[in-house]
Amino acid sequence: MKKTGTSNVVLVDEEDNELGTMEKLQAHQEGRLHRAFSVVIFNDQNEMLIHRRAKDKYHCEGLWTNACCSHPRFNESSKEAALRRLQEEMGFTTPIHYFDSFIYKTTFDNGLTEHELDHVFVGRYSNVPKPNPEEVEDFKYINIDLLKKDIQNHPENYTVWFKKIIKDYLNELIKL
Repeated sequence: MKKTGTSNVVLVDEEDNELGTMEKLQAHQEGRLHRAFSVVIFNDQNEMLIHRRAKDKYHCEGLWTNACCSHPRFNESSKEAALRRLQEEMGFTTPIHYFDSFIYKTTFDNGLTEHELDHVFVGRYSNVPKPNPEEVEDFKYINIDLLKKDIQNHPENYTVWFKKIIKDYLNELIKL
């Protein structure tokens, strides 16, 4: 296992202890548990910023998800990575706060398995993002009730981790 490289993920155990690194695609092919993060952003009207993943992503392409999600690099904290990727993906920075983490595992139609220990961060931002078109196909701020209704009616349009965040954590996140 390599210890460096931006295309690597940090392998962890269920307590988030580092076990080494692995090339990102290989980790998804083997379904290895690795560290990830998700950033949830609300505006001043308590609408949530969501984005549609670019069509050329290696999984979950074209699906709606939270403002930003990715993997920290080796020797990079999840918060540092979240702030870096928020700028790289959505074109802005804003203060974020750690909320919680969870583990999920799902296998996609393309044979890849997402097995992540996902650290959730929350922040506030009310301006218009300037997303990177290589990462983001579309974005919008959406009313929470409309979002929950759309997820209920069209769950296939949303990423697995985002649906878990909405189902398990939304009521606490919106209060922060």
